[in-house]
Amino acid sequence: MTPEELSATIRAAVLAGIDDSDFQLSPFDVPEVKVERPRQRDHGDWATNIAMQLAKQAGTNPREFAATLVERLVELDGIDSAEVAGPGFINIRLAADAAGLLAKGIVDYGDDYGRGESLTGKVVNIEFVSANPTGPVHIGGTRWAAVGDSLARLLEFHGADVVREYYFNDHGAQIDRFAASLLAVVTGDDPPEDGYAGEYIQDIANEVMVEAMAAADKDPLELPREQALEFFRERGVNLMFQQIKDQLHAFGVDFDVYFHEDSLHHSGAVDRALEQLKSTGALYEKDGAWWLRSTDYGDDKDRVVIKSDGKPAYIAGDLAYFRDKRHRGADLCIYLLGADHHGYIARLKAAAAAFGDDAENVEVIIGQLVNLVKDGQPVRMSKRAGTVVTIEDLVEAVGVDAARYALARSSADSTIDIDLDLLSSATNANPVFYVQYAHARSAGVARNAAQYGIRREDGFDPSQLTHQSEAALLGILGEFPRVVAQAVEYREQHRVARYLEDVAAAFNQWYDRTRVTPVGDEQVTDLHRTRLWLNDAAGQVLRNGLGLLGVSAPARM
Repeated sequence: MTPEELSATIRAAVLAGIDDSDFQLSPFDVPEVKVERPRQRDHGDWATNIAMQLAKQAGTNPREFAATLVERLVELDGIDSAEVAGPGFINIRLAADAAGLLAKGIVDYGDDYGRGESLTGKVVNIEFVSANPTGPVHIGGTRWAAVGDSLARLLEFHGADVVREYYFNDHGAQIDRFAASLLAVVTGDDPPEDGYAGEYIQDIANEVMVEAMAAADKDPLELPREQALEFFRERGVNLMFQQIKDQLHAFGVDFDVYFHEDSLHHSGAVDRALEQLKSTGALYEKDGAWWLRSTDYGDDKDRVVIKSDGKPAYIAGDLAYFRDKRHRGADLCIYLLGADHHGYIARLKAAAAAFGDDAENVEVIIGQLVNLVKDGQPVRMSKRAGTVVTIEDLVEAVGVDAARYALARSSADSTIDIDLDLLSSATNANPVFYVQYAHARSAGVARNAAQYGIRREDGFDPSQLTHQSEAALLGILGEFPRVVAQAVEYREQHRVARYLEDVAAAFNQWYDRTRVTPVGDEQVTDLHRTRLWLNDAAGQVLRNGLGLLGVSAPARM
């Protein structure tokens, strides 16, 4: 019996009690019943607080409500026992065959096991990475690539229509400095103050020159300086951004939309957004500038949107960008921003409110720093960029799977230290290896079973799954839908990673204490076949979970 099936069973028992006048409630008062694993397993397989939720409406106390419900539950097939605990919890122990049926259910659900519908019909725009096209993706952006793509997969798994979006910041002074840095490399001049350096700048500048010569363009060095800068700006940004796309693709991350900031200004989208806000009074004029009444919407201060010189401030683009996302059909806009962007939370919510939207249409997730360690020492330098560690450096050191898993297994709002020596090791101390090896082990068990002629379809007797390690493994496999639902609700992909490590631990204990294949002259029985179902169920959960993190599930290691 899956947690969802048990939930439905308990709810049906409550509704039957209403029909029989045991509970003075309307059927419409009965919510979806939540079941969770008790903290102490000897209290039962599952627990629910439904009595505590409904007792007051029913005109009774939680323990009395629970006692009446328990009388009904113990009469149902699949429930071995139920008892009232504490202020009104109900602890439930499933019959052995009902618990074991979960193994078959997981295999039958396959890739859909754990899938939910909480976001069905909702369009979610999730913007992440969005590194400026002035250099390779650094380690902070790499973390966002792993976290953002994992969250997108989770949201899709719960029914959302997800748009992965990259905000291409190609408007502003940083692009000017990038173009000037490229030109300086070619001319041998000193780079501009706050310009860009590193081997990649030399490479991009060389590519620009090679492309210019191959296309028989006029030598850009013969152009007036402003034209030469524009030449390097256009071609250099395109080359740099293509490198960023290639690096992210190799990391398993692709985007549905690459949105150019410059387009907001050239298309008139900024002007249209600001005119709308002026017409509603959300903008006001003061000291020759136009201000957003952002304090009316929870911000700590009003923000200048149009400066006194008539030029738009950076927030003007943010306002137009949010408006554009909503016009493209986004019901929810999620932004993943760096540790120095805390001020953007109130600012972006104020932007939504200024356009008459609910602030809940905007979510901002702030990520913290990543520290790399090798041989016990911090890793600071990059052979490519000169000043930062890039996505290519990390992948070269530990591989895509280890990098993605390590960056996704911690809460985004926590600073993390990544030990490169650990992540490149093939030991159980390496968390990604530990989980992947458990999956490979389950695939190996299935291969061995096939050699003995053990096939799932030839027999299944869940009542035989009585070993303590089997009960423990079934219990944790049943948690997968709940873990996924919580990861979706709280936007916390790391819950899936930590859960998979628990699954791997339970699977390894079961593997060490039971056998799927016969020993010696032992004949193949339904016990072996049923254990194969359980083995394959564990492999399915590991595979589904790793897929949500964008990490492969190898069959051999």
